Amino acid sequence: MKKVFSKKLIPAFLLCAVFASFPFGIAAAEDDEKIEYSESVDWKKFDGQGMSVNVYNWGEYIYADEDYDVNKEFEKLTGIHVNYTTYASNEEMYAKLKSGGGMYDVIIPSDYMIARMINEGMLEKLNLENIPNIEFIREDLRIQDYDPTGSFSVPYTWGYVGIIYNTTLVDPDDDPASWDILWNEKYAGDILMFSNSRDAFGIALWKLGYSANTTDEAELREAAQLLTDQKNLVQAYVMDEIFDKMGGGEAALAPYYAGDAVTMIRDNPDLAFAIPKEGTNIFTDAACIPKGAKNKEAAEMYINFLCESEVAYRNCDYIGYSTPHTGAFELLDEETQTGISYPSNDQTENMEVYTALPGAITLLIDRLWTDILSTSSVNKWITPIFLVVATALIIYINVHRHLKKARNRQ
Repeated sequence: MKKVFSKKLIPAFLLCAVFASFPFGIAAAEDDEKIEYSESVDWKKFDGQGMSVNVYNWGEYIYADEDYDVNKEFEKLTGIHVNYTTYASNEEMYAKLKSGGGMYDVIIPSDYMIARMINEGMLEKLNLENIPNIEFIREDLRIQDYDPTGSFSVPYTWGYVGIIYNTTLVDPDDDPASWDILWNEKYAGDILMFSNSRDAFGIALWKLGYSANTTDEAELREAAQLLTDQKNLVQAYVMDEIFDKMGGGEAALAPYYAGDAVTMIRDNPDLAFAIPKEGTNIFTDAACIPKGAKNKEAAEMYINFLCESEVAYRNCDYIGYSTPHTGAFELLDEETQTGISYPSNDQTENMEVYTALPGAITLLIDRLWTDILSTSSVNKWITPIFLVVATALIIYINVHRHLKKARNRQ
């Protein structure tokens, strides 16, 4: 589903304040909407050289509309062509790069995947001199355990996982702020579930009272059994498909990312969002450059463009995710700054950051997840009904034979 930009009116004094910090800015938009960009780098350095950057990003994760398109704006400003493709999960992106299935200059993985790719030598170290706009990125989000020196990634967005639910389909007596509701048989066939293993196992582990970063095989197998038990209740395992299903009232409950929940609620006011009390994931998605990228400096220019105040603001306002950019945050209205995308400290206290798991544990989770998805979904009533029917049939056959023998004796 295409996200709709809210077209909030930005107070003139705020725009003036932002533009005043870049007094010698460059305009790249059409004449009827002048947008000033900083002179933080020489945007025309590669103009006329036939340069291109291959960007691989999540679906529905950048501002692209008739009135403004981030990639087209970058092309107009720099002369660098953007080849833009999307993926649905970190695991899909990782598998494609690991297999050599694509050559990309910019990718935007999540924190735990960045840590894994750093450990496996899959990312280039960034030349931060080519990304001066990094000064606007919050230090607490830029320097984290997944990239402790901040040398391989530049935060793009941050967010967390919760439960989006349809208020017209969920019983008000049931608690949507608990993972338990995703196992409530009352909603059989109306529950959507993540189609990626890390988020699915995280939910099962939190429900069981464990850490999502556990390396205990017994705990992981217990979580796998819980997910197997849930399968008969699940309508579909989804990622981007959730927009149509929840937006169209086709399902009652689904775990998903807060930023996307903002968009879905904007489109369907019957929807609401809850933060599970057992714990959940808080994450950062960040721009990185894959090892061996052909146009590394142009890729760094693209990342620097994403860190322009106006670009960062439009992106976060359009996609609904939380921004790590201080200038962009100041441009948001107060309702957004205190809304779903920006939880309070009390709300984030019980949230957990995914860490990179040991290779053997990752393989175990992948194998268990494959087994779960390949297990046939059988309605819990089918087996007892079959046994009753089979028993009745056996009794009927035996009685029929007995009566037949009795008649033959006569």
